[in-house]
Amino acid sequence: MKKDFLLDGRRCVCYRSEEPSCVLIQAEEADRLDSLETECQLIGKLTERPFMLVGFSVDDWNRELSPWKAPAVFGNEDFGEGARETLSFIQDTLIQHVFEMFSMKEDIPLILGGYSLAGLFALWSAFESDLFCAVSGASASVWFPGWTDYIRENGCRVSHVYLSLGDREEKTRNAVMATVGNCMREMYRILAEKGVDHVLQWNEGNHFRDAELRCAKGFAWAVERLSNG
Repeated sequence: MKKDFLLDGRRCVCYRSEEPSCVLIQAEEADRLDSLETECQLIGKLTERPFMLVGFSVDDWNRELSPWKAPAVFGNEDFGEGARETLSFIQDTLIQHVFEMFSMKEDIPLILGGYSLAGLFALWSAFESDLFCAVSGASASVWFPGWTDYIRENGCRVSHVYLSLGDREEKTRNAVMATVGNCMREMYRILAEKGVDHVLQWNEGNHFRDAELRCAKGFAWAVERLSNG
């Protein structure tokens, strides 16, 4: 069942199975929200567990998903510090609205995921909020300036973390983005030191290949992880 609605000026879309065992949440660019239908179908092929996928639109990608200010690394658009505001929207508005809309129990597990900078936002949220049981950062922008220091100095507040990257993503001429492979490997190591259940999956291709499938893999892994305790 699909439900499309506006909430605080954001377009939101829900894809719901009967009696979902968990709720998956994902930020997406407004003009790509409809791609979540394909992603939802892919998740359904990777897990038999019933779920609900809730997507919400992000209009200013670099501002709304960035945890702190940083200079532009491609083009001329700097990164803002709107991630906390976006997290507050999820925690204080989106979840409550969805639960009331479908008369759902408030103890249903929540999984936050995303791709690229939205993947970084999901990973950052794992260190900032107790709301989620698991997070998925598919091809996450862990090259973000200051990220490795941040995760090293802070505690992870979720039980399960999924990481993935394309095997050609670090093969780029952009000096900052070329660090993504080493930054991802370092994050994997840091999570191990912190005792967090996690996985790092490598996919074929560069950053722009199979975004829906990579997100689906992350969500499916998290759903199965929660189902298996």
